[in-house]
Amino acid sequence: MKKIIVSLVLVASVLTGCKSEKKEKLAVKEVVEFEATTLEKYNVDTEASVLNWKGTKPLGAHDGVVSLKSGSLIIEEDELIDGEFVIDMNSIVNVDMKGSAGAGKIEAHLKSADFFDVATYPTSKFVITDVEESEDGKLDVTGNLTIKDVTKSITIPATISTEGGVTTFESKTFNVNRTDYNVKYKSKSFFDNLKDKFIDDIMEISFVVKTKA
Repeated sequence: MKKIIVSLVLVASVLTGCKSEKKEKLAVKEVVEFEATTLEKYNVDTEASVLNWKGTKPLGAHDGVVSLKSGSLIIEEDELIDGEFVIDMNSIVNVDMKGSAGAGKIEAHLKSADFFDVATYPTSKFVITDVEESEDGKLDVTGNLTIKDVTKSITIPATISTEGGVTTFESKTFNVNRTDYNVKYKSKSFFDNLKDKFIDDIMEISFVVKTKA
């Protein structure tokens, strides 16, 4: 298949909860080497594009969004050729408590060094290295995901469609283990005696990226 590059800034979650043991961890592998191609820069509509997040812990869940900073999406003959998405980690928003003081606290904590340390790492990145069509006609997209100072190769489910001159790249919800990326705050994998005060290692992510018309 034709190679794709998609960069995303990937985001956050004060992880709230349900039983982490029941969530399927997304397999991570070593970084995949790939040959980048020239991109048409900044054709993504950042106002219409969003990355969604959800995190869990024993007593509940929080969810929210993160805005795109910039991006490109290249389509030829109805096939995705290249792409580059950048998400602004400083734009983390908590949706389920939006407008409350609690939402502000969650957002500030996610941006702090306990979680994504956005002062040091203002963006995250997902560079797609390969795409395969699955049996149901959807895409299995493999790429190098960078969060903070760690890069791992993962594969996520996605679809791509074009209507009215606008191309939409949309993923199903996929799981990422935050501890793979040095986000270890209140993780049972690293700290003992947390009782019910732990935060789930798994964060749920999905995204919708649209081009300008």
